Amino acid sequence: MKETKGHIFSISRDNAPVAGCTISKELVNEAQYQVFYFSLAAGTDISPEIYRQAKLLYVADGTLTVHWPGEEHNLVAGQAIIAPPSVPVGMKSRDGAVYTELTVEEEFLMNIDAGKIFSLAGLVPYQDGKIINRDIIQSPKVKFVVMSFGAGTGLSEHAAPGEALIFALEGKAVIRYEGEDHEIKAGENFAFAKNGRHAIIADGPFKMALLLTLE
Repeated sequence: MKETKGHIFSISRDNAPVAGCTISKELVNEAQYQVFYFSLAAGTDISPEIYRQAKLLYVADGTLTVHWPGEEHNLVAGQAIIAPPSVPVGMKSRDGAVYTELTVEEEFLMNIDAGKIFSLAGLVPYQDGKIINRDIIQSPKVKFVVMSFGAGTGLSEHAAPGEALIFALEGKAVIRYEGEDHEIKAGENFAFAKNGRHAIIADGPFKMALLLTLE
């Protein structure tokens, strides 16, 4: 995963649009799945293209229009959509947008219908004293899960068998990584190296998405 590990960062701030341009940044490009950041300046677009895999698009900042024959969907920051495979899918932005694109075989998407706008944070509720997980993508090589933490809950120190990327969706938390604490809030991100020791402690109700890549 081509992302610096072990510090708080922001996908939207680090990938701000450039006037008149569209920008892509490759994060992971494997045969089974791909992850890219995209930045669209106001009034720019990406022409429709056909892929055999489905795409999950998550908007970090701005407004994004995703379209394919007969359908057009307008997304704002915090919203996501799954574009279907084997049809020409295009993206455009009137005011500018930064988004993450995750491409994966449709069979690995869990209980999310293509063509419907949804909020990642809205996929899981809060429950006092509990942590709730919901898998969005589950494949042999990549997992994408949304989690909610009740106030005062957390994950004790552990290590993951692959690299990971956190998207903070709501609230605040402390990420303890290799013995150092990092405060993270909604709209920020954090990346772990494979086998990096980490813990998460919610500072009040907290929601996040976790992208885990496996070898």
